[in-house]
Amino acid sequence: MEKNGHIRTLSVDIGGSGVKVMVLDRNGNPLTQKARTETPQPAKPDAVIDAIVALAATQGDFHRVSVGFPGVVRSGVTQTAVNLDPEWVGFDLATALSQRLNTLVRVINDADMQGLGAISGIGVELVITLGTGFGSALFVNGKLVPNLEMGHHQFRKEETYEQQLGRAALEKVGEKKWNRRLSKAVASLQHLFNYDFLYIGGGEAENVNIELPLNVKIISNITGLLGGIALWRD
Repeated sequence: MEKNGHIRTLSVDIGGSGVKVMVLDRNGNPLTQKARTETPQPAKPDAVIDAIVALAATQGDFHRVSVGFPGVVRSGVTQTAVNLDPEWVGFDLATALSQRLNTLVRVINDADMQGLGAISGIGVELVITLGTGFGSALFVNGKLVPNLEMGHHQFRKEETYEQQLGRAALEKVGEKKWNRRLSKAVASLQHLFNYDFLYIGGGEAENVNIELPLNVKIISNITGLLGGIALWRD
């Protein structure tokens, strides 16, 4: 590996609709432009890994890889993948991608990785991501509470947060109704977590047009890639 000052990290964000990559320097600053491709359909492990490898080839040299994955991840193994393919359940993504790219790979939930790129590290901070699905991450004084899959829990009208606020719901009910639902969700989450700050990210965050409380902030979708540097702070 290069001297510490020149370590380059390939950050990967796997989503239900797109796979994105970017190379970061040791401080987490972008060294390349974000590259994106459509998530293969069906989104089976081998096809998604092929897409990552192809994108990685456009990014120049890197020495390690961080991956945000849309589901529960334990020790590099993907446990759930509601918006991808059943073949991901129990799949060792860290090992498989490490073998293909011939370098070290660490994998974390995608909302967790986005949160790591956004949080201040002070108090109770909650992150939700609005995209194909509904991701969530919780931090207490900068420490991650892992695998908070809130999106699949009941929210209202016997439907989950994801069923009410995922991309399919947005397309079905339209922006105005979707934003009203989001306003109710923000209030509900404040009562549930008593968070100090809430960050809203993901590809559909650009459709948020409600007045948000002072302790709620929209974050750029690129934050999901910038958080990749935090996987190597140990």
